[in-house]
Amino acid sequence: MHGVWREGNRFELLAESSRFLPAIFAAIKGARRSILIELYLVESGRLATMLIEALEQARQRGVSVALLLDAYGAMGLSSEDRRRLESAGVALRWFNPLGLRSLARNLTRNHRKLVVIDGREAFTGGFGVFDEFLSAWYEIAVRIEGPVVADWVRLFSRLWDSPMTRGEGDPALVRQLALSLGESEDYRSMRGRVVWGQGYRYQAIRHSLHARVSSAQRRIWLCTPYFVPTLSLRMRLVRAARRGVDVRLLLPGRDHDHPGVRYAGQRFYKRLLRAGVRIFEFQPAFIHAKFTLVDQWSSIGSCNFDHWSLHWNLEANQEVEDPRFAAEVVALFERNFAASREISREEWARRPRWQRFKEWLFGSLDAWLTRLR
Repeated sequence: MHGVWREGNRFELLAESSRFLPAIFAAIKGARRSILIELYLVESGRLATMLIEALEQARQRGVSVALLLDAYGAMGLSSEDRRRLESAGVALRWFNPLGLRSLARNLTRNHRKLVVIDGREAFTGGFGVFDEFLSAWYEIAVRIEGPVVADWVRLFSRLWDSPMTRGEGDPALVRQLALSLGESEDYRSMRGRVVWGQGYRYQAIRHSLHARVSSAQRRIWLCTPYFVPTLSLRMRLVRAARRGVDVRLLLPGRDHDHPGVRYAGQRFYKRLLRAGVRIFEFQPAFIHAKFTLVDQWSSIGSCNFDHWSLHWNLEANQEVEDPRFAAEVVALFERNFAASREISREEWARRPRWQRFKEWLFGSLDAWLTRLR
């Protein structure tokens, strides 16, 4: 069930909201046939108002709009904004509304992020419709064109019509769109594939990363806001560093929306540093981006490397294997490393007892939550 590698795509790295938000809104403004949007974090505010207005204008042009939101992640979307979307004719569906019949089922959330325009152009990354993405949080996205867009549409279509999805939107609209894809255009020859995860049931993203880390020859650079890695990933990173691979982690600094997650991950710093892994904590803002570079392979999307993403969430990433795109990702990493504070092994050994206590406390909580699965 791994995604299929497809040739003949074009991928454009859009670093920071000042680049990807204008690109997404311009694409929505230029839509002529259909707009598909799938998001986790949505909250009423300036960015939500901008999106609703853009979708209203699209509907006035006769464009079909399908909006798939996670029922928990979008709890911050006001009733008024929901009514505006429905009044405009937006097909609105909700993934896995919270219920009392199965509390364990409530843990399964749709964490994917996707915008598809006319079945030809797509965007993915770690973004949401939340005002922090306007300037406060550091985020990136990738623009996608070519045959792989059809795989994103099919992924959207399956969840739109899933038994876990509720709402008034007509599933037939998206199914028809998925069947109509595949028209060829002259794209740059970039190789890419979509990979996805469905909690503990299907972990293609995790398996793909493990395989790449295990076979890395030159470098493994990984950025994630929530670094609470599994034992198997930690062991692979340690082994790679010991065999001479340049292993670096780009992680949030003190500016974090869930400090407890940061402390839980920091309990692994000692062994990673001892093995030669370099750890950088980003200083300018909270870094919410999720992207990885292993040699000339890149992965950008929604998946964090923590137990929640790997064991419960629905996730999706765009993988790219192309030296030109990899060079852009290298430049992005290097800019962010320069804006970060590197944690040395000696410095970490001198950290205060209060820091060690927080690592133990939140690490114990993380271990307990992990056992619940």
